[in-house]
Amino acid sequence: MKNLLALGVVCVLVAACNHLPLPLSDDFESRDVTSLIAQANRFAGLQADDQKKDMNAATQSFSKDRSPVSRIRLALLLSLPGTPFTDEARALTLLEPLASGGGTGKAAPLRQFAVLVHADLGERIREQRRSALLREQSAQMKEQLDALRAIERSIIERGKQK
Repeated sequence: MKNLLALGVVCVLVAACNHLPLPLSDDFESRDVTSLIAQANRFAGLQADDQKKDMNAATQSFSKDRSPVSRIRLALLLSLPGTPFTDEARALTLLEPLASGGGTGKAAPLRQFAVLVHADLGERIREQRRSALLREQSAQMKEQLDALRAIERSIIERGKQK
């Protein structure tokens, strides 16, 4: 009778555990993405000395553990504009394995976030190149305009001399 009662209690406990939510890997990865965004926001607001410490810590963490989280963290810190450590090309390179579908297949939220940041960085780099090209073309046009003005002045001067 005791065994039957113990078995009944165990069955009730197991049935009750069935209703408890199980932590899914996506939940952990979603928390990682939220944490990465918070860290990047915090980093952007730090003084240069504190940014340097965080950057060194992120670099060391990535050199020891090349996990998707440490890879994305370093890429985010490198991609933040207005910091002395901004290196968008390196950040793009760091994100490439995750954005191209490599890395872990389980990391859906992390991979999606990496794809988003990778696409943003790629577009930012393309816009910077376009902007540099337009500045160069503008400088060439200004030189041509100045040359035309000089020719115009010389023509006007010759007309006055006659």
